[in-house]
Amino acid sequence: MTRTPTFGRYAEIPESEMTPEQRDGYRFLMDGPRGRLPGPYKIWIHNPKLVHAADPLGRHFTPGQYSLTEREREIAVVVITSALHSAYPNNAHEIRGKEVGLPAASVEAIIAGLPTSFEDAREQLVYEVSMALANGRIVPKGLYDRAVAGLGHVSITDVISLMGYYTSVSLTMNFYAVAAGSAGMAR
Repeated sequence: MTRTPTFGRYAEIPESEMTPEQRDGYRFLMDGPRGRLPGPYKIWIHNPKLVHAADPLGRHFTPGQYSLTEREREIAVVVITSALHSAYPNNAHEIRGKEVGLPAASVEAIIAGLPTSFEDAREQLVYEVSMALANGRIVPKGLYDRAVAGLGHVSITDVISLMGYYTSVSLTMNFYAVAAGSAGMAR
């Protein structure tokens, strides 16, 4: 049976039609710490093994669970989602970036592909590292040295892993053509 798409091109699976493994993954998300089925998980639930693998990484980036401030987190996320032209997460994180106090002009510059800067030295380093990585550039030795001195390896690897996670989110949303603000099925 062909379903009508409910989330971009993707036709979400009603819980009553999920395989036992999909239902287990769904319940893992809905009854667990997330308590919801966020954006990419609406699609990833089709692959329940992936849900169980991706969720711990995604939850690592819950406020207070990792080494970045929320402002630093949003800089890295907006850089990668805009570099990948992914409307759904970019829209959500444009809003979130402004909510956590990033200057609107800076968030909008990142999205538009324009240069910007941040007064906070750590935020500036997160921006510079994220921009180099998102644009497929070699990280020059000087930036590497400044990032290690200013952020440390724990925060640097958090930035890199966060960008990797949101690369997966963005590519999923791009493949399924999920528009900004799409709600999907009510759950």
